[in-house]
Amino acid sequence: QVQLVESGGGLVQAGGSLRLSCAASGGTFSRYAMGWFRQAPGKEREFVAVIRWSGGSTSYADSVKGRFTISRDNAKNTVYLQMNSLKAEDTAVYYCAAAIGLGIPSQYAYDYWGQGTQVTVSS
Repeated sequence: QVQLVESGGGLVQAGGSLRLSCAASGGTFSRYAMGWFRQAPGKEREFVAVIRWSGGSTSYADSVKGRFTISRDNAKNTVYLQMNSLKAEDTAVYYCAAAIGLGIPSQYAYDYWGQGTQVTVSS
């Protein structure tokens, strides 16, 4: 059983930056593809980014491409999401998730989830 704990959320002005972290425990972290998803009020959970087990392969939602960067440190069992040039529409609860498989951009492909961290971008 893998436990995931997100941190780093908060309130930021539009144009600002935040870095989210997700610490994993209870499993072999390097075996998992790690993803970030987000859910805004009244909307479905949506894919943000994924990084595969080796760290060499990443994918991003079109809405964040060029602004967000996902990375991982397998020695620290941690995945990060660097968010730059934040917009009001980035406001959501951000979730970290782990997938035993390839980590495709679908929430249904992920086996473990964190509790989420709130990101609020003021315009």
